Amino acid sequence: MKSSPFWRKTSRLVQPKDDKWAVRVLEYWDATGCDAMVKLEVVKVEVPKDCSVVLGTAHFIKTVEDLHEAMKNAVPDIKFGIGFCESSGPCLVRFEGNDEELKTLASHCALELACGHAFIVFMRNAFPINVLDKVRNVAEVCCIHAATANPLEVIVAETEQGRGILGVIDGFRSKGIEIESDIKSRREFLREIQYKL
Repeated sequence: MKSSPFWRKTSRLVQPKDDKWAVRVLEYWDATGCDAMVKLEVVKVEVPKDCSVVLGTAHFIKTVEDLHEAMKNAVPDIKFGIGFCESSGPCLVRFEGNDEELKTLASHCALELACGHAFIVFMRNAFPINVLDKVRNVAEVCCIHAATANPLEVIVAETEQGRGILGVIDGFRSKGIEIESDIKSRREFLREIQYKL
C-alpha cells in the first residue's frame, strides 16, 4: 500500500504506429496501489466530397432503426448510412441506411471508433441543419458531438473496459476575427444559398 493518500499521475508519449494515430498514455495510481491505464487516440474521420457527417452518442439497440426513420422523415430524398456501436452483449456494429456506399462507410467508421453507444451518420442530398432536430428528438439519442462537412478528428479514450468519445476537432483552428468585408460576404452567401431572405 502506498503511503500517500493522494492520486499521482504520470504521462508518457507512445510512438504512433502510423500517421493516423497520435497516442498519449496516461497512467493513474491510487492510494491502494491499484493502477488503471487510459489510452488516448485520435481517430480521423474522412468525410467524402458532397457529404456531411453527424456523430453522437445514444443508448439502445433500436437506435439504428429509429435514426433511419428520423433521417428519412427529415428529408425524403436524402441518401445516408448509419453505424451504431453496440456496447453490451455481442458488441457489434449495427448499421442501416438507404445508400450502400454510405452504409459501408458508416459501419466501417463506427468499427474504427469502437466507442460504446456511439453512432455516426454520413449523408448526401441534405445538410446537418436539415436533420438535427429530428436526430435530437430520437428518444435514445443522448448527445451530438459533431455535425459537419469538415475533416473531423475524434478524441477517444480507451480503458480495459472499453472506449468512449472525449471530444472532437471539427475542421481547422481560427485565424482571426471577421471584419466588415467578411460580414458582408457571410450575409451574401447565406442569401445566395437561400437560408436567409
